[in-house]
Amino acid sequence: MEFVVLGWPPDGPTLRLDYRNFAYAGKFVMSNTGKAVVREAGDREADPTLAQPEDDSDAGDNDADDYDAGILAALAFNADRTDDATLWYRYVTVHSDAKGEELGPRLAAFVAPRAAERGYERLRIAVNNPFAYEAMYKAGFEWTGEETGVAELVLERRADGTPATGPRDADAAVYRSGLERFRERDLGEPEASFLRNRVGVGPPDVCDPAET
Repeated sequence: MEFVVLGWPPDGPTLRLDYRNFAYAGKFVMSNTGKAVVREAGDREADPTLAQPEDDSDAGDNDADDYDAGILAALAFNADRTDDATLWYRYVTVHSDAKGEELGPRLAAFVAPRAAERGYERLRIAVNNPFAYEAMYKAGFEWTGEETGVAELVLERRADGTPATGPRDADAAVYRSGLERFRERDLGEPEASFLRNRVGVGPPDVCDPAET
């Protein structure tokens, strides 16, 4: 497999992802966000612009051939409206058959140094569930203590540099306080079991840059 940035905002490419296999599939047809993907090796000729830019639907009467083939994970991102030094990760999605391979956090970590090369100083993402929270910690993000107006937790990391691998003991309290916010929401399964299993533990190891 290969990791690649397809384009940057505001003139990003569009992707037609199969809504049956990808969450947030309709969000990737928008052309105002940059895109990065993990794709099967040798799929360089796949056309990432099959979608109509303003089509925001997750479903439709599309044949299998209408979707971009070979995509395993995708990330959409755009600049902060008031801070040109901040890049927001808007949507991260992984093919249903590739879940559990850490492709989401690895892709998020892959984009970071490339964002730094374009002048971005920090990366932010808002997450609404503990699984996404855990995944972004693996990509080197940490909870800022902030929440959005729709109760998403805001995580941040520097764009440049590579987070050291291994547990970040000094930040364990912040990590656990973020998980506690999710516990307060009385979530169902499988989120509740995940949160029970994370009681008292520290942040996960970050992705090995050599694997991106």
